[in-house]
Amino acid sequence: MDCPVCKNAMITLELAEVEIDHCTDCGGIWLDAGEIEILLGQAQHVRQLLDSFKVSAGVTEKPRKCPICDKKMQKIIIGAAEPALLVDKCRRGDGLWFDKGELEDILGRARLDKDNKIQKLLADMFGQKQ
Repeated sequence: MDCPVCKNAMITLELAEVEIDHCTDCGGIWLDAGEIEILLGQAQHVRQLLDSFKVSAGVTEKPRKCPICDKKMQKIIIGAAEPALLVDKCRRGDGLWFDKGELEDILGRARLDKDNKIQKLLADMFGQKQ
């Protein structure tokens, strides 16, 4: 699968039943549909996060193509905090693209990872110390 930002091949990382595609060049992360549910573990948290997504109008950032269906993705505003976070969401629901650091930022802002389970999993996945 190729990165929607730099077009280079991504690597697949898997740990604890979670599989993500990671671009080693730009540091972005692709989560297929269903991976967020596995990460968060509770349907109520997933619904809370997904319900907070709003399609952004008038964004100047160039649209990116979904690495699965190759269609232009929507720019989604995550949360109400400033500065606003924009992520790319496949219109068909194939998944979400997070630029480097965005997933961790979103989880922190939304307080959906109270036990730091996801942060620890990502740190283990990427071989980083917390």
